[in-house]
Amino acid sequence: MLTETFVASTRSLQSQAQATTAKGIGIHLHEYQPILSPKTTFKNSSTQPNSLALSAYHIFAAQADKSVVHVYNKDRGNQEVVVPFQEKITALAFAGHYHGAGTLVLGTQAGRLILWELATGRHISTTQSHLQAVTCLAVDPTCTFILSASSDSNLHLWSLPSLLSFSQPSQNDSTQPLPFSPLKTVTNHLAAINAVLFGHSASKANFAISAANDQTCILWDYINGTPLHTFLLSNNPICLALDPADRCAYAGFEDGSIQTLDFYKKSTLSHPAYDADQQSTPTQLAASDRCHLPPNVPSSPAHCLQVSYDGSDLLSGHENGKLLSWNPATRKYNQQIADLTLPVTNLFVLPPTGFPNPQTPRLKLHNVVKPRYESSLGPSNGMSNTETSTIPLNYTFTAQFLSTLPLPDAPAGIADLDTALTHSSFPASMLEEGIAELAASNNTASDPTDPDESDTLRTQNANLKLQLDDALRRQREAIAEVLKCDGERLRRQEEDSIKKARKKRRRIRRMQMEGRRRKVVMGEAVAEEGENGEEVEKEGLSSDTDEMSSD
Repeated sequence: MLTETFVASTRSLQSQAQATTAKGIGIHLHEYQPILSPKTTFKNSSTQPNSLALSAYHIFAAQADKSVVHVYNKDRGNQEVVVPFQEKITALAFAGHYHGAGTLVLGTQAGRLILWELATGRHISTTQSHLQAVTCLAVDPTCTFILSASSDSNLHLWSLPSLLSFSQPSQNDSTQPLPFSPLKTVTNHLAAINAVLFGHSASKANFAISAANDQTCILWDYINGTPLHTFLLSNNPICLALDPADRCAYAGFEDGSIQTLDFYKKSTLSHPAYDADQQSTPTQLAASDRCHLPPNVPSSPAHCLQVSYDGSDLLSGHENGKLLSWNPATRKYNQQIADLTLPVTNLFVLPPTGFPNPQTPRLKLHNVVKPRYESSLGPSNGMSNTETSTIPLNYTFTAQFLSTLPLPDAPAGIADLDTALTHSSFPASMLEEGIAELAASNNTASDPTDPDESDTLRTQNANLKLQLDDALRRQREAIAEVLKCDGERLRRQEEDSIKKARKKRRRIRRMQMEGRRRKVVMGEAVAEEGENGEEVEKEGLSSDTDEMSSD
């Protein structure tokens, strides 16, 4: 059975700080399907909208009006670490595979981006590209591009691989963008941008959508930086959500209502966003087309929206602490699913679990590595390009492999180098062949009659073979150690199960003995165990029998 859960975060209010937040709960993990019920809570957190990010193992929460990020461990259910930064953090986004190590992208109040590699601690700071605070961030499904939006009404497109690269282009090269600067900037919005999202496609035809306080939502061809279509609204949208199939978008408003932005409302042979006839004509959406709350439900601004895995439910978080459910098909309000008492500012629906034969993740990040500010490679630390073109000696990746690496000779039939490069290690046969070719080329280029040269080559070959044998030995020892640990774990599990069975038998035996003692006291028949474990009935002595015996 599939299980679907969601994470919601709240913002503390000064007037309710003493009464409502006595427990300090700021992040809630709820099960949504098949049974609606709370699962876990995390304390000591207060987040603004767009200030929450998640991976499979951690929750990252940028604290409201503070320059710290709280990191929570989902497996252990507690706060793992508090990470301080030099600027106030106003937006968060997780870049990378959901079950991988990943990179945390942070937007600051000063208008710059910070990249934090969670498994290495590497800290990268960009230029101050926005004139005002970053309001929201988005990472595309391929983890190639980042979109940052700001109160200055600008959208910046960044290349994630370029920001993470150790080799940066020269500042004198006019054909390349400046290091740690955006690839493109779009300025079609006329007011502060409240939300930005990427579509779910991994193709070049993917799009982005943004919502701003100029009462518009714009579809973008983010690679070229051109607008595809504009939706005109009757009020300022403050949050966005996308349908899982990218058929439509949903916008939330100050009165708590939800507006559907249907991309396929007009029939067309091509994708509506790329239809030239529709790009030039904005779509005016009427306020009467919104999904409004019923009269018995108090209205409150909708700060966040999320769509369920199959697109059948739309969840919204509101200023009054209510979490509500909507039916996108009928465009009607369903029910209230939770009341968190504090303003709900962020909402995430997690990938469902329970699929048959799920794919085992390759990595697990047990603990994040705190940022190493001395290794920041952005221009903010005053380092030149020549100083940042090499990998630092202390650059260390810390994570756990969840599957055993295969032996070097395991992939039989590898014939080309490209295939070998995708493997966890080079096969021994390929290494030996390469050493032999290298030795042959050296012998051909040198004088074969020189005995000193021949001795040197033989010595080098012998050293290389020794190094290869030592590397293979260390790998076999590592694999043996992993197998030993697995065997020890299985042995401990078996011992624990035996101990539990013994405890259970002793508990049952005590209960049986207690029951026989009560029967003896009451003068009832007692069943005793025979030699073969069979129960034998034994009559208890009554009070009359005792009196006769005494006479």
